[in-house]
Amino acid sequence: MSGIVETAGTEPTRQLPDHQGGSGLSEGSAVQDPTLRRALLDAALEVFTERGYTDASLTEIATRSGIALGSLFQHYGGKRGLYLALWEEFREEQERRTAATLAAERGRGVADPVVLFVAGARAYLDGVWDNRRLGRLLVEDDAPAGFDALRRQWDRAWVRRNARLLEVDERHRAGRVRVSVLTTVIGGAARELGDCGDETEAREIVDEVCGILIHLTAPAA
Repeated sequence: MSGIVETAGTEPTRQLPDHQGGSGLSEGSAVQDPTLRRALLDAALEVFTERGYTDASLTEIATRSGIALGSLFQHYGGKRGLYLALWEEFREEQERRTAATLAAERGRGVADPVVLFVAGARAYLDGVWDNRRLGRLLVEDDAPAGFDALRRQWDRAWVRRNARLLEVDERHRAGRVRVSVLTTVIGGAARELGDCGDETEAREIVDEVCGILIHLTAPAA
């Protein structure tokens, strides 16, 4: 789930394949009533976090949300739809955060690709910490069938966007590998932040990772 975004929404993600026992939900699906959406997603996050995706009960999610089970099915189709909606919400918030940071940095005259990349990385990791409960859920192996492939697809999109931000020529293998390594570093840090319970330690992790990114992007002597 790692990466720095330049422009939100430019690379839509495919719908999960439909499997037995549930219906898929495309990323574009949305509940129109924001109050109902918030209640369902908050309840789903609580139950997924406590029980795990596999053992989560739709009845319990509906009860906690105060929304009828039939309405839950109508809007999200089941657990998979709720999980994907949480994932979409996390990605969109991260995109907004990093895009706003990059725009602010450019607005004050920053043009160095490395400085912009590190600023975007810091914003992304700050977002992971601020939304750590959701971020931790999304890196677990307990997820809807086929979600891992969807996550890998999005990670590849992040690498491409990071390459554009760093002005790396993707036609050269060395450049692609370099950007992939940098993106992997951010992803590893995001996982560490998900398990971090102390804000001071979290800030130290973010500072350390940004230092690593600066070192890895330094020109060869």
